[in-house]
Amino acid sequence: MRLLEKSKRVIEAQLNNSTIRALSGSMVAYEGQITFKSAGFGGGDGVLAGLRQRATGEGLSLMECAGTGVVYLAHRAQDTTVLELNNETLQVESEQLLALNGNLNTNVTFAGVRGGMSGQGLFTTTVSGSGQVALLSSGGPLIHLEVSPQYPLVVDPDAFVCAKGMLTQSFVTDVSWRSAIGQGSGEAFSLRWEGTGVVSIQPAER
Repeated sequence: MRLLEKSKRVIEAQLNNSTIRALSGSMVAYEGQITFKSAGFGGGDGVLAGLRQRATGEGLSLMECAGTGVVYLAHRAQDTTVLELNNETLQVESEQLLALNGNLNTNVTFAGVRGGMSGQGLFTTTVSGSGQVALLSSGGPLIHLEVSPQYPLVVDPDAFVCAKGMLTQSFVTDVSWRSAIGQGSGEAFSLRWEGTGVVSIQPAER
């Protein structure tokens, strides 16, 4: 089973008596003998996944595509990118996930508290193991930014898509650039990444 970038907005999933998981409703065409069924939520399995989704607002509705043939996947004309994971963990915005294959598990983890003023908890979806992940981005292809110990990276949370590597995340709440361009509303914050790894962003805000 392979995930290929058929075009910049369509993923081709090649199945040979195998299975992939994809965003519910993302199938735009298929060839061969393929069956589809619900695969639950991306935050785990069963009732626990549903409770996590309700509590955190971070959930991913998946379908299972099984059989032999080709499935074409797309979502709202967004750009697509396929990443390879080799016994790695990817932190990703759940709404940016299109498809998963291989030996990959999904979960929801606590990412920290947004700020002392709000005390609001933030959660993130993690994908771990070995396999391929197809991601979505708005405004164009993903932009991959290297993070090194000498150069921490600060990103707009509305542009953040995913991160992998030996990275730690923190929140910067003293953000002046939003108010400087007239986007201040409530307690502004950004995501700060330190360590060694790659953070991927999209060239458009959610």
